[in-house]
Amino acid sequence: MRILITGGAGFIGSNLARAALVEPAVKEVTVLDDLSVGLRGNLDGLDVDLVEGSILDPAALDAAMAGREAVVHLAALPSVPRSLRDPVASHHANATGTLMVLEAARRHDVAHVLVASSSSVYGLNPELPKAELTWTRPLSPYAASKLATEAYALAHQASFGLPTLAFRFFNVFGPGQRHDHAYAAVIPRFVHAALRGEPVVVHGDGTQSRDFTYVGTVCRVILDALRRRVSHPHPVNLAFGSRASLRQVLDELGDLLGRPVERGYAPPRTGDVPHSLSDATTLRELFPDVVPVTRRDGLRATVEWMAGRLGVDRVTPR
Repeated sequence: MRILITGGAGFIGSNLARAALVEPAVKEVTVLDDLSVGLRGNLDGLDVDLVEGSILDPAALDAAMAGREAVVHLAALPSVPRSLRDPVASHHANATGTLMVLEAARRHDVAHVLVASSSSVYGLNPELPKAELTWTRPLSPYAASKLATEAYALAHQASFGLPTLAFRFFNVFGPGQRHDHAYAAVIPRFVHAALRGEPVVVHGDGTQSRDFTYVGTVCRVILDALRRRVSHPHPVNLAFGSRASLRQVLDELGDLLGRPVERGYAPPRTGDVPHSLSDATTLRELFPDVVPVTRRDGLRATVEWMAGRLGVDRVTPR
């Protein structure tokens, strides 16, 4: 199988590329990335064909898509705060960009397209756990653009017979995730500060909870979907229903480091939802053989990776 990963120089994309290269069913990996979010260095040492360009550029899409049998569409402008500052950019990259990818897939007779949506589409819906067929109410332009992402994928399945699978990612974390930009996710920021002995900054009171999902688990599910060409007429949550509050994560991090993590608190961020938890029923039905990496094991791997990057020692977990 010859696959294309859009956004493949990003955090999830580069982890997926690395995992795909040791997957027997995958023969070639092409990455399309404009390097606006991803880093060329994330692909160092990987035998991939990098096409540097935007998913909004039909020529770049055609160059990357030619001869591919499957596409994993991860390219996006992530982050709720970023979308609040520039809603139009988020729409172009995430909504229009997805439509461009799907149309390119049709032009090149690609057999299977997976797209990345987000748990943020649930937004104002207070239901826990979040089931795919419950109502959605995005609270940010980012969430709205991700709802458009999955809607276009499922519409192409219904309208044109294109086999698609729309995953709703829930707070993916792990090695390779950046801490060093204004829109960094919470776990890499926490781990980086804790390893340096600095207080972490928690927006809100820390009781907000998330269904944190290790990037290795995400890659396992995606590769299984590619192997078996899984498609589905509805979005599918990609999380296994195991949530933790930010305070719990900091306690677990302190346990791994062998010392408490100092923390400070700041006002909540606009657009953030208080709690998120996946109903994993559909995921487990579609991918019964995938065993998720535990949050603690994933956090340990993240700490070890970050410690290596910083060149610092850490206390062996109790």
